[in-house]
Amino acid sequence: MAIREFIGADHIAQRITAMAAEIAAAIPAEARDEGLVLVGPLKGAVMLVADLARALHPLLPRVELDFIGLSSYHGGTSSSGQITLSSVPRGPLAGRHVLLVDDIVDTGRTLHYAQDWLARADVASQRTAVLLDKPARRVVQVPVDHVGFEIEDVFVVGYGTDFAERYRALPYIGIWSPGE
Repeated sequence: MAIREFIGADHIAQRITAMAAEIAAAIPAEARDEGLVLVGPLKGAVMLVADLARALHPLLPRVELDFIGLSSYHGGTSSSGQITLSSVPRGPLAGRHVLLVDDIVDTGRTLHYAQDWLARADVASQRTAVLLDKPARRVVQVPVDHVGFEIEDVFVVGYGTDFAERYRALPYIGIWSPGE
């Protein structure tokens, strides 16, 4: 098993700062006063949610964080296609402006599930931001408003993404190769 650095920590930090500016410019005007709730699927989105919230802080007066427990990989290297909901956001979301924040959109199934769940929660507005977009593997087309990096069809780990719960804490995105 080998991990080759693919997107460095500095490059990720720069892109998140730029994404924060894009997000702040694109959210509805009332969200500036009422606040924006960042909702991230656990556990992959934790790093991005935290860094994006810090980058948004100077641009928006009120940013809140919440999480939803979703999984579809169940320890493998490809989505099982079965989405498991293990926890829901703690705070009320009805009538709130929500930014769904995820580490990666691959098949699109998990993101679609989360977007649909939020729509049923009767949010005032919903936008989506992902750090990594892997369009070659898309099975379900999902709207994504803000993308950090579009990547090819490689298995990546780090900065929240994992293989069997390992490598999430890497400060960079690496390409994981089991046979090297």
